Amino acid sequence: MDFQAILEGIKTSASNADPLGSTLKFDFGGETIYVDGSGDANLVSTDDKDADCLLIVSKENFVKLTTGDLNPMAAVMTGKVKIKGDMGVAMKLQSLLG
Repeated sequence: MDFQAILEGIKTSASNADPLGSTLKFDFGGETIYVDGSGDANLVSTDDKDADCLLIVSKENFVKLTTGDLNPMAAVMTGKVKIKGDMGVAMKLQSLLG
């Protein structure tokens, strides 16, 4: 799956989810997706801004997470996903992408 497809998927999911109440950034190794859920809606962009929570993950592992082929806890424990910042925001990720 390419970056544009991932971006569109996150935009669709985020528009249907309740606002996160904070900001979240995905770092796919040079390409970023920023979710600003601090207002009335989740706004998704490719801005490279500081966020309350940063998730560092490869595109391949991100797709596996969203399709259920990779367990989120196992991904963090094995270093396939790195989380920096507010862990509480990362815990809301399933509602954003679900």
